[in-house]
Amino acid sequence: MDRVNRNATFLGLALVGVADALFVLRRPLLMSAPRCMAGQWHGCLDTFNGVVLMTLVTLPLAALVAWALAHRRRAAGDGSAWRTSLAEVGMVHGTVPFVWLTMMPGGPATAPARVSLVPLRDLVTMGTLGIVGNLLVFASLGFFAPMRFAALASAPRILALGAGCSVLVETAQYVFRLDRVSSVDDVLVNAVGALLAGLASRPWWRTAVPARSDRPSRALTPG
Repeated sequence: MDRVNRNATFLGLALVGVADALFVLRRPLLMSAPRCMAGQWHGCLDTFNGVVLMTLVTLPLAALVAWALAHRRRAAGDGSAWRTSLAEVGMVHGTVPFVWLTMMPGGPATAPARVSLVPLRDLVTMGTLGIVGNLLVFASLGFFAPMRFAALASAPRILALGAGCSVLVETAQYVFRLDRVSSVDDVLVNAVGALLAGLASRPWWRTAVPARSDRPSRALTPG
């Protein structure tokens, strides 16, 4: 009963958070809606508002994909069909938009192809919005990955996963010359965001199933 109450409380808080975010972003999202609905690239998928809007619009499609995967797994006798399916869809749907945003070219005020390897130097210039955004980049990955893969069901591994993915993104920003600063502080904040989200999903982490041998044990024969 306590676990049901905890799950219900978590779901309620998540819904309240989504509703608050929609209330705050309602005007910017409506501004980008005409271009997105018309299928125009400029003004939709190359802007923050457009990407957020399309992420919300495709939520029903993501739910449908999760339902189809769970239905197929349940037919095959998988006891954790819903958890596995939701985790797979959540990792993709919650991570790809943020990675897409980070791979957009930076503004003219951003120093081109600059690398910052001094920890905590750029953290003070990020601002609250920048820190929150960096915490959310791999939050979905950190939340759902240990629910899907038992090998990632530990805090150090989630932290390493977030840091590794962030290093790849920062390297890609530098290689493709996106006029962004590749900073070690981004890696640190992204990894911490993945870790915090992973700890929030700890009650639903996948536990490793002990391997059992199907080979019959050999009987001892007298020599």
